Amino acid sequence: MNGPTTEGRKLSRSFGWLVLLGTLLVIAGIIGLIYTGVATLTSMLLFGWLLLVGGLVGLLHAIESRGTSYFWLGVVVAALNIAAGVVVIKHPEGTAEALTMFAALLFLTGGVFRLVGSVVVRGPQMGWTLLQGAFGLLLGLLVLFDWPHSSLYVLGCFFSLALLFDGLGLIAIGIGGRRIVSMVSERLDESVPAEGKPITAPEDEQK
Repeated sequence: MNGPTTEGRKLSRSFGWLVLLGTLLVIAGIIGLIYTGVATLTSMLLFGWLLLVGGLVGLLHAIESRGTSYFWLGVVVAALNIAAGVVVIKHPEGTAEALTMFAALLFLTGGVFRLVGSVVVRGPQMGWTLLQGAFGLLLGLLVLFDWPHSSLYVLGCFFSLALLFDGLGLIAIGIGGRRIVSMVSERLDESVPAEGKPITAPEDEQK
């Protein structure tokens, strides 16, 4: 009879860890929104290290699969990842400027395509698509006109918002999971007879 209770406590503790991790992510996101320059450099360094570690892992995997048809392709891709990681780690400011320019061009092209597509197609969601296109176009222009100064806060702002929303999602999952586990545990406790009390059939109770 202690099994369901023990499992429920374990699940509740696991969801509690999710809430804690989500809270830390929310705090990190808020701090990043306040100090966007630091968040931008941090995101660039993390990006560089991810490329470097991924390249090293890919190179080891390519060496293990030597003799196959995709050996040299794996070596080239791993070498490119390693080189890109080293460049990003050594020049995080320049990388941030390049990625900010790329993001601005993506916003611009995406906004223009949405505007043109909504006007040409004239579907049921035309108003929403026009709003999305106008917002993307305006955002791209704002980032582009303030470049390269915008590289100090754009990527850091996006990175911090991602942390913030991921943290809120984990908190919601953790709190919801703990409530479900609590409800299930209460139902199980109600269905289990008290210790020492014999289980009687309905016919015996009538007698």
